[in-house]
Amino acid sequence: MAIRTVQFLAIIVSALTLIPAGAHLAALPNKIDLPQAEYFTVQGIYRGWAALGALWALALILNIVLAFFVRSQARPLGFSVAAVACFSAMIIIFYHWTFPANQATQNWTVAPANWQALRQQWEYSHAANTVIAFLAVCFVALSTLCWKPPH
Repeated sequence: MAIRTVQFLAIIVSALTLIPAGAHLAALPNKIDLPQAEYFTVQGIYRGWAALGALWALALILNIVLAFFVRSQARPLGFSVAAVACFSAMIIIFYHWTFPANQATQNWTVAPANWQALRQQWEYSHAANTVIAFLAVCFVALSTLCWKPPH
């Protein structure tokens, strides 16, 4: 029963990571070419969204726990490890590209000379993470679907 609970929670929390990620990706085409003043105004809608980053950490932890539970079966383990790799990659991308853009712009309240490059870095790092989050959800679902209860 514990494994089913972990599977369920891993799927749900992993899927929840797609909500803010998908919102960023959906907004990208409408935002990427905005002039500076308009772009910075629009960026204000994301204030408070940092709390949603906890979903990534929780998804990473749940998928690690899932990998532990399914470790006796190669395919479910492989898919779980792939989901863990996805969430790890998302965190790396965030801290390598997204977070530095947030810091350089003081969360999009100050426009440094390179704000346009930072905008591209910020937008495309979120786009990449959306694709990776989708893959992670697929992997955790596949892990759950191919897991066979012991007899």
